[in-house]
Amino acid sequence: MISKTLTLVSLLFLVFITAPAQDGVKRQLIVPLTEGGFVAFRNETNWTDIKKASADLPAAPPILDSQALIDGNNIIHRVLEDRVGRFVFGYDLWVSANPTTKQFTIVVRPLAPQYERKLRAESSGDGESIQPEVISTFPRSTEAQTLEDGDAFTLDLLVNQGAGVKIVDIVKVTFDRANLKDANPRNRARDFTLDAVELEMKNYRLMINGNVAGVGKSIGGYAGALLWFYAEGHGRFIVSLVPREGYEFQKVGVIEDNRIEFTVKDNRYEWLSSSSILQGGGTWNLWVLHDPKYQPIIGADPGVARKKNALEKLDEMVTNVQSSSPVRAQNLGAQRNIKDTAKPKTIPRPRVMVGGADRIENLWPKNP
Repeated sequence: MISKTLTLVSLLFLVFITAPAQDGVKRQLIVPLTEGGFVAFRNETNWTDIKKASADLPAAPPILDSQALIDGNNIIHRVLEDRVGRFVFGYDLWVSANPTTKQFTIVVRPLAPQYERKLRAESSGDGESIQPEVISTFPRSTEAQTLEDGDAFTLDLLVNQGAGVKIVDIVKVTFDRANLKDANPRNRARDFTLDAVELEMKNYRLMINGNVAGVGKSIGGYAGALLWFYAEGHGRFIVSLVPREGYEFQKVGVIEDNRIEFTVKDNRYEWLSSSSILQGGGTWNLWVLHDPKYQPIIGADPGVARKKNALEKLDEMVTNVQSSSPVRAQNLGAQRNIKDTAKPKTIPRPRVMVGGADRIENLWPKNP
């Protein structure tokens, strides 16, 4: 088997490796081709520094969800999205399979504009998600390349040299689906423990003290023996059906069918799923670990100044005018007050991230 690297573009992606490693294994998506054969996609977060990648360091945690949809004319649309459903990157893969020669011809293309419009139309149905003006994609198509049965290649999608992290797609083609057997440890035979009981959060809505703090749609939901969410200004909360030795979990909440509820430091949190969180439903006590010092992996670039909103710009203009024309400044201030009365300010929601893990050590490693 050979491995081919197609580096098409390097884009800035804000990734800060300051948090403990999360559940680091991403399942691959397998797409069957109409002509026979299969294409498997696996999204990974890797170190750009070869020394880091080869050293005995934990892998960078995966931070994106993904989808792959086959369309007509041998096209597979590949799209990556963040934890709250915003599209981050997309591209098209044209694949022609030849069962006689056991070869594949592939071309990597920019994401088709008509498919991007379709994605936007589907994501705007609930009116909650905020999508970027343009989904990042490759600037141009590659030349056609021929791959043998079982070959794989890597696409560098997003790169942040400053953080030393890149997001890549590993794409493999084969005519024998058995060659795509997922190496995910979760698919191996294991002894049954309480950690095998999986919680799942789909299309969540997070409420803090009765107010909506975050809403998100995910392709496959967030699942694991533990679930967690981070809310800006509140920290991270890890929930479990059982206490964990060596960790300060508190029995302060309940799971009731599709709802998680608990109170920490006089704040009431409700986390709602579109389906039952625990298979079989029911009402169960919940153990919660509060991690107030948690810093999210993706955040605002501290080196980039925040843009002023319209009201702040108007305030600045009024202040500048006051020194030269008090009367004019008074009129401008009156106009601003009228606008403030007509359209009340909206309170921005805190930034929210969610996830799942099979082991508490993947979220919060013990100190030696």
